[in-house]
Amino acid sequence: MLEQFRKFGRELFLQGVNSSHSGNISVRMGDRIVITRRGSMLSDLSERDLIETGLEEDDSHIVLASTEVKIHRAIYRATSALAVVHAHPPAAVALSFTGDSIRPIDTEGIYYFKSIPVIATELTVGSDEVAEKLPPVLADYKVALLRGHGSFAVGQMLEEAFQWTSSLEATCRVILFARMLGLEAGEASEEW
Repeated sequence: MLEQFRKFGRELFLQGVNSSHSGNISVRMGDRIVITRRGSMLSDLSERDLIETGLEEDDSHIVLASTEVKIHRAIYRATSALAVVHAHPPAAVALSFTGDSIRPIDTEGIYYFKSIPVIATELTVGSDEVAEKLPPVLADYKVALLRGHGSFAVGQMLEEAFQWTSSLEATCRVILFARMLGLEAGEASEEW
């Protein structure tokens, strides 16, 4: 398990969707979850950075778990997910300020997502409001954004949740690049 956490934690950093000490990842194992430690450096995880705790109840390890543990637990309760990736992808976060959903314009984005929901909450980090609003959305979508904060992606394994996070940021970059070129969705120039 450590190898998987290390691999995808490092990839999240290398792809630029997390800063040195941001984001968190978890997996569910029955009535237990393993989540990254509060303030851990995802690009260089060690065994001490993986915190096992209860899905339903706190135990002595809870004080070390990520500040987003409440959100991960709520997602596991409301979905069939066995893995959750929370990241802060810059292009996606920037676009989260533009509406209640993001509509991909590139082929891969359209194939994977159709649209990406954006949820607005007063408090975005580990709040009861996020734990209430986000999980029902992730029951129907692979990934969702918290306005101004970051993404949460679900999967049956870490690789799948990582893929949705990576693809989300790639499709959001395409949207931003197209806007920088002055293009609207579906518009192309024959002068390219």
